[in-house]
Amino acid sequence: MDNKDIKYLTAKDVMEPKVVLIDGLATAKEAVSLMRKENVNVLIVKKRDKGDAYGIVVVNDLVKGVIIPDRKSDEVNVYEIMSKPVISVPADMNIRYVPRLMMKAGIRVAPVIEQNEYIGMISFTNLILDNMEF
Repeated sequence: MDNKDIKYLTAKDVMEPKVVLIDGLATAKEAVSLMRKENVNVLIVKKRDKGDAYGIVVVNDLVKGVIIPDRKSDEVNVYEIMSKPVISVPADMNIRYVPRLMMKAGIRVAPVIEQNEYIGMISFTNLILDNMEF
């Protein structure tokens, strides 16, 4: 059998098909409210303009940027605690390589990109617990 005939799982196969966006000017309190409402633990921060990059805010950012420094969640803007630019995973990437990319980048979750659009989110949870091939 030729290698190109072998079907492998891709990031798209195991991702969570939900991407929730937030404005960078939103407060940390609003971010947490949106996370609760949408039942997610990561938000993509919208671009300010065409030349800008997307950002990302995860629960750990809220801990590091709000709780540990003892700041009020309604006085901290998302742009102050987000990571930017976002490191994304190509939708067709073999899932064997996704954890390597994420570990090298020092991230635990990433948006999955296809044709320049975010189509879902992938995390170590998806790669291990949601992957029936594991």
